[in-house]
Amino acid sequence: MRSLRHSIFVATLFLGLSVSAGEITYRRVVHELGGVRFENTLVQEAGGKKDRVGVLMVPNWMGPGKEANAKAANIAKMGYVVFVADVYGEGTRPKNAGEAGKAAGELRAGDRQLLRDRVSKALEVFRGLAKEGLHSRDKMAAIGFCFGGGTVLELARSGSDIPAVISFHGNLDSPRPANKGDIKARVLVLHGADDPYVPVEQVAGFKAEMKTAKPLDWQLVEFGDTVHSFTNPAADSAGARYNERSSRRAFEYMEELLEEVFGDDDGDKD
Repeated sequence: MRSLRHSIFVATLFLGLSVSAGEITYRRVVHELGGVRFENTLVQEAGGKKDRVGVLMVPNWMGPGKEANAKAANIAKMGYVVFVADVYGEGTRPKNAGEAGKAAGELRAGDRQLLRDRVSKALEVFRGLAKEGLHSRDKMAAIGFCFGGGTVLELARSGSDIPAVISFHGNLDSPRPANKGDIKARVLVLHGADDPYVPVEQVAGFKAEMKTAKPLDWQLVEFGDTVHSFTNPAADSAGARYNERSSRRAFEYMEELLEEVFGDDDGDKD
């Protein structure tokens, strides 16, 4: 843990202000890896119970920012403590799809070991914050959206002992597919059946990978009449479009899995 103590710096954004129960708070958490600084955000609802389920969240290819924090806030309102993970580094904040594609592409290139290392480090940092009692280091899940969905699947493939991994409209391919015994987490994939960016061949490949890897539990849920980015209210193109019904159902699947894995003492606030 010595390296963690030396590489983590925590700052509260609303320092000096009183916070009422029920308000969403945001804390800046900075760590370093390989000479790169990463700026993460811890998002939670004030006044919640201790030892809540911790949710590591990897944003879509636009990375950390207002959109990611807004999504994290909605998840925090369900009763979870959310850690918005930065896998790009402080100096990389895409302003448009072109920049996002370049940033995500660099991490998805090759064998994706750098991506695995960065998301694993973010999880280590988040676990280190469990000593504050806000969340339990034994009750943690990783979720991701689009690029982030593919990222948390790489975390699972790396052999992480995190109990649950959930991908929302993420890519399903990997240059390093899992072998039998590699995946320790329960895996839930929430996928748009008409997603043009994740073709049926990629879905079939993922199914074959899971049948080979034989994780403790894996589920692939396909939502009909649904394309890419279906949980993103800002998505409005032919291939990437928000779908309120599929989004709502997807988060219900997430909550159901977390309740099953962690029992009654899950994200519920009561």
